[in-house]
Amino acid sequence: MTQTAVRPMPRLALLLFCAAYVLPGFLGREPWKVDDLSSFGIMRELALGQGDWWSPGVLGLAPDEPGWLPYWLGAIAIRALPFLDPATASRLPFIGLLGLSLAATWYAIYHLARLPVAQPVAFAFGGEANPRDYARAMADAGLLALIACLGLAQLSHETTPELGRLAFGALLLLAMARLARGGPPWGAVVMALLSLLALLLSGMGWPAVVLYTGWLGVLTLHRAKAKRQDAIWVRRPSSDLLAALLLALVLIALAWQHGWLQAPQAPAAGKDWGSFARLLLWFTWPAWPLVLWTLWRWRHQLSSLHIALPLWAAVAGLLNSAWSDQSDRALLLALPALAVLAAFALPTLRRSAAALIDWFTLLFFSFCALVIWVIWFAMQTGVPSKPAANVAKLAPGFSAEFSPGLFLVAALATVAWLGLVAWRVGRHRQAIWKSLVLPASGATLCWLLLMTLWLPVLDFGRSYGPISRRVALMVPSQACVLVDGLTQSQVAGLQHHGGLDLRLMNTPQTSDCASLIVTPDRQDSLSERVDLTQWAFRGQVRRLNDQRKETLLVYLRVGE
Repeated sequence: MTQTAVRPMPRLALLLFCAAYVLPGFLGREPWKVDDLSSFGIMRELALGQGDWWSPGVLGLAPDEPGWLPYWLGAIAIRALPFLDPATASRLPFIGLLGLSLAATWYAIYHLARLPVAQPVAFAFGGEANPRDYARAMADAGLLALIACLGLAQLSHETTPELGRLAFGALLLLAMARLARGGPPWGAVVMALLSLLALLLSGMGWPAVVLYTGWLGVLTLHRAKAKRQDAIWVRRPSSDLLAALLLALVLIALAWQHGWLQAPQAPAAGKDWGSFARLLLWFTWPAWPLVLWTLWRWRHQLSSLHIALPLWAAVAGLLNSAWSDQSDRALLLALPALAVLAAFALPTLRRSAAALIDWFTLLFFSFCALVIWVIWFAMQTGVPSKPAANVAKLAPGFSAEFSPGLFLVAALATVAWLGLVAWRVGRHRQAIWKSLVLPASGATLCWLLLMTLWLPVLDFGRSYGPISRRVALMVPSQACVLVDGLTQSQVAGLQHHGGLDLRLMNTPQTSDCASLIVTPDRQDSLSERVDLTQWAFRGQVRRLNDQRKETLLVYLRVGE
């Protein structure tokens, strides 16, 4: 590995690139169903002082995703920034969490790449890569590999506990990388314990415990082996690992006592393993081919810390995803570790393989960007007619409006992509991170185009704004509304978009409620809970289509 091959990316370009990935999807949109809107409803209720901070929920209903810390962060932001729209304010901490995920992954790779066993072989006559520059270039490559993963885009831009788990899991990986490298240990121990605490408060539970204890076991075994081999660079007491283990056991005991650590649930019966395999292929692309190459080329050094630490996290994440009934959200936690493993494939990657990745990425993302532009043009002009008809069918009632600001951002991003393609295919000095520039840039481009050109139709189709505002016009204002059978996201949408004061059926202080909203599946048994002679059917509101599960039935109290 020559010094020319390890020149780092320009820092300003890397920061702007990360900003172009992080900010779209957080700014300028409405909360989307289902998990994003449910989480926002919990944060909003806590911020208004209507919920229990140790038992967060919507109208007393337990959250769909367990956790405390992410909900607290969003609620604190809403309360601290009353001049902002609550949905926008709640996203600001999550912007920081996604930025923390990227930064922690970068530094974890940097520390692992500084390990002697991970460094390239020195040349006989000099000219080899500087260790620090090599580690920085590897970290740049790993960060690009993380951003390029297709499964990261949507889930990392939602205000859900999964993003908190992603950030704190990456921070825990960084703490272990610092312990592996050596140096002053206690800062890394404190970082590891705080990360574990944050994961427990984010509802990760036993997977976090398995991840933490497994990493400590890997470090302990490696130090024992290194001392037997008289490796001077790690010959020091392992009191830091012992303290990290003992303090973690105390923390786990407290978490169990306070209900932060629930017993693991049995896996869902009848899991579709074919669907799970397809999820792995697209969710972790393009990291997984590079990970396989890393495991093959480093197969004789799998016990080395720069491979063993991320490998343990990747295996734990894959098993957790296979166990969970929400495989995609659980798989999100494995992406930083997969990015680390993908980075260590690049020093041994053949030029033909790198060219194949480039050409596939160029064709795939260019085609996706073209499709996004064509459908946007069809929404604006009606030409081509078939895409315009498909949009009208999927989003009936949507009226497209031209937004100069969103169009300008999308146009600049497309021009930047074309310029990047021209740079990549040109004859430039080879850098180790060069093969991942197009995958990461293509993923960023398509995400940015979706969050600009398609943002109005996505807001219309994926939020409960349209149906909530229509329901609000059908019920008396300034009066509470009874709800029966609604999901958390539906309740949160009616509260946020419709401005309705909702109450659960058969709860105190509901006798003055002038209207009732139920779902069709609860209509047949409604007479068992209320006296229907006091209620008159007002109408039904469908969300975009005629699916029964997307329909709300509205009743008014007789005399209203």
